[in-house]
Amino acid sequence: MNFPDVFWSFLASCFFAAFCAHKLSTHLPRRHVTGRAHVLFQDLIRYGKTKQRVQRESCVRAFDVPKRWFWHFYAISVVWNGLLLGLYLNATFQHQSYPSWLTGLLDILTDAPAIPQLSTLLLLVLLCVHSLRRLLECLLVSVFSDGALNLMQYAFGVFYYVALGLTVLCSDRTGPLLSQLHWSHVAGGTLFIGASVMQHQSTVLLAGLRTGKSGAVETLAHAVPKGGWFELVSCPHYLAELLIYVSLSLVVGGLSLTWWLVVLYVLFNQALAAQLCHDLYVSKYESYPRHRKAFIPFVL
Repeated sequence: MNFPDVFWSFLASCFFAAFCAHKLSTHLPRRHVTGRAHVLFQDLIRYGKTKQRVQRESCVRAFDVPKRWFWHFYAISVVWNGLLLGLYLNATFQHQSYPSWLTGLLDILTDAPAIPQLSTLLLLVLLCVHSLRRLLECLLVSVFSDGALNLMQYAFGVFYYVALGLTVLCSDRTGPLLSQLHWSHVAGGTLFIGASVMQHQSTVLLAGLRTGKSGAVETLAHAVPKGGWFELVSCPHYLAELLIYVSLSLVVGGLSLTWWLVVLYVLFNQALAAQLCHDLYVSKYESYPRHRKAFIPFVL
């Protein structure tokens, strides 16, 4: 396995272990649930509203940053992946070499089967589109409460989008673009659009819980989301995120081990976040619909 495969396998394994540990923790005796190790674990896997019920020491709270800083991740992704896209277009159409710093990074990371050039181009474009849309949603649509995330979670979020762009460039080969057009590009692009619309609609519904008819913010309190895919799952925006990454894997033909490992990581990452939100809703609201699943309709 090359370095990107090892990296994404490691992340997927970590979040799978965290998901399993959280599920098992619900059956632990109270003395373990209140133990320092368990509290620290819960603090590391939670953010925003799901972190508020954890009894956290002041020394831990000192490393909190506002959840509304989520927009930083997408701003960094737009700039970084936009830069990589510009360099890639320059190398493809102007036949100019990458800067030495980028060449050095890719030489260290790259040892993978090549992905067709058109797929690489589409991946970078879709990543930039996704990041720009999420940035605009964070700044113009979402209404964040006073929730927090740990500084380690913040650093990981920044690193994640940098690593994602490099993963795209780690496997590439040249050739005539149009000759590489494949049904998987169309399928992936179609799924990407559908999942993006689904995520945007879910974000709008969540924001609507805190705004009035005029669009002005009326409350920062949490409420039970309703409508759309919320009738089936507690976190359709997380499901949409997973589908977006499935669409990216389809764009590279559905045969790239590296990108399916990225999808596996996103699956466990979003499943954990969704389960934490779902548990909060169920425990906080007695009338919460019992038929709703956390993440995947009728399954999880």
